[in-house]
Amino acid sequence: MKAVILAAGYGTRLQRDVESDPTGRFSHLRGTPKPLLPVGPATLISHWVRALFDSRSVDTVLVVTNDLFLEAFQKWAEQFPNVKVLSDGTRSNEERLGAVACLQLILKHFKVEDDVIVIGGDTLFKEDFSLAKIITEFTHLQAKCNENNLVLSYECKDDETSKYGILEVDADMRVRCMKEKPFPSQTDSRRACPCFYLLSKNSIPLLDAFLKEKKAAPIEERDAPGNFLSWLILRKPVYVHQISGRFDVGNLTSYVECDSFFKNFLDLKSYLM
Repeated sequence: MKAVILAAGYGTRLQRDVESDPTGRFSHLRGTPKPLLPVGPATLISHWVRALFDSRSVDTVLVVTNDLFLEAFQKWAEQFPNVKVLSDGTRSNEERLGAVACLQLILKHFKVEDDVIVIGGDTLFKEDFSLAKIITEFTHLQAKCNENNLVLSYECKDDETSKYGILEVDADMRVRCMKEKPFPSQTDSRRACPCFYLLSKNSIPLLDAFLKEKKAAPIEERDAPGNFLSWLILRKPVYVHQISGRFDVGNLTSYVECDSFFKNFLDLKSYLM
């Protein structure tokens, strides 16, 4: 199995917060891409890479970034022999290709024909997260049907449904639909879906079909990986693995919360495995 970490974003909100912070406590974060932020004892992305290799289910981690941050990621990757970094060729947020196009780009570049774990480079999860359990569940689903896919979800608050893609599932935990940022009255579900997908190799070719269909659409319809997931649900089986919550490092407040958690959460091995 291969893993792809999506790290081509520009972190504009976080950098604005750092620049405007009156205390100056976070000046050392200026110009640092979110996946390379220090979180507890390691950079955010290093938590993922170590967990993925420790799982022994992933033989290669592919990281897609942009030209602006390419050198920083290449230097970071020197410590990991089975990490490969690719730039999407852009140098500004306005030029961005979108996460789905970046996923397609790196899979084609490295000629991946395997099941793939897709991870948002600004995301970590809480203490009940177990990569080993998730991979085991995916393996069981694949044994039943090699077109099955697996995603994570967690319960969000009523007033948060309009911030996320919300999954509606059946009794077997198969996703029946994904509603994009619905009002609480538009769905009974509160299952938010972070960017952590285990995609079967049979689903990967559908990236081409999705991007071809959305070729003339605004970047917003092609950017978020949840847009592809919503489209995929109608074409391939997608199941849910429930977790308690996540850290989405979008701004300075969420970064501080995530960093504090991993500084205090000492039993990292239980989180990773």
